Amino acid sequence: MVSMKDIATVCGVSVATVSKALNNHSDIGEETKAMVKRTAKEMGYHPNFSARALKTNKSYNLGVLYKDDAGSGLTHDYFAQVLENFKVTAENCGYDITFLNNSRLRKDKMSYLEHSIYRGMDGVMIAIVDYKDPEVIELLQSELPVVTIDYVFNGRISIMSDNVGGMRALLEYIYQQGHRRIAYIHGEDSAVTLNRVSTYYHFLEKYGIETREEYVREAKYRDSLTAGQITNELLDLPQPPSCILYPDDFSAIGGMNVIKNRGLKIPQDISIAGYDGILIASQLEPKLTTYHQNTEDIGTMAAQKLINLIEKPKSTIVGAYTVEGRLMQGESVARLV
Repeated sequence: MVSMKDIATVCGVSVATVSKALNNHSDIGEETKAMVKRTAKEMGYHPNFSARALKTNKSYNLGVLYKDDAGSGLTHDYFAQVLENFKVTAENCGYDITFLNNSRLRKDKMSYLEHSIYRGMDGVMIAIVDYKDPEVIELLQSELPVVTIDYVFNGRISIMSDNVGGMRALLEYIYQQGHRRIAYIHGEDSAVTLNRVSTYYHFLEKYGIETREEYVREAKYRDSLTAGQITNELLDLPQPPSCILYPDDFSAIGGMNVIKNRGLKIPQDISIAGYDGILIASQLEPKLTTYHQNTEDIGTMAAQKLINLIEKPKSTIVGAYTVEGRLMQGESVARLV
């Protein structure tokens, strides 16, 4: 069986250098790191994770708690991209990831925290859950390292997409295009929704635009059917909006279908905008105006901060970290002035 000592001999470096190179430590030069990894692969080296866990008292396993009530699972475009980047970053640091199962579906009835301990998880990333769930609160209040996505919990690291900045950027662009009758179909109650809705009302107030409560409606995220129904209702108003803002790009597609079925054209007859910036948004006809959330940095930062909590708990700063995205102007918002 090939050992790190064997690799060190072939490479002409110390065992410590081999260890650091294989674990992607930053104090090893990229050229040396690449040479060590290449040699290890050529020699058929496989790390002994059991021995590593015994030596470090860590399992090198990160839990992911993700419970999507909409039932979209890993087809949820936004979270799928966040998770992919979380996974890649974790694996590059020598960690595996395991999903925490829904305790209500498991025969053992263990809570999320009990399941995490049972699986020997070093830490957990939490995203898209009911933060009022007693089991989630139990996990958040435990001593286990935890990082949350798009939710701030006192004493925990949270990675936030810039929802305030994103909404502001969209509304500024729509306003500059001459629109004043702006409807907003927002998602269900959550911290993300609260920030976006507050930004919407604050924007209207700032620019002296009349607030029309009939323009503000609620639908679940990624619910294209309901978004389409509400679109019909908005278009049937005595004074319909000139632009409809949707909670996400998937919902915007539902609105687009209804608009086209009514024989109307986007953006000539009605303008629309989405949120998320998923790949399909740039492939629609017309291209959807939306705000691209930086899922790469969100997922990467979540993994980095969680691993820092595990490996360097005393020097890791706990707080909320905001990740900016970017406006995608698209072609779905007409210029009125």
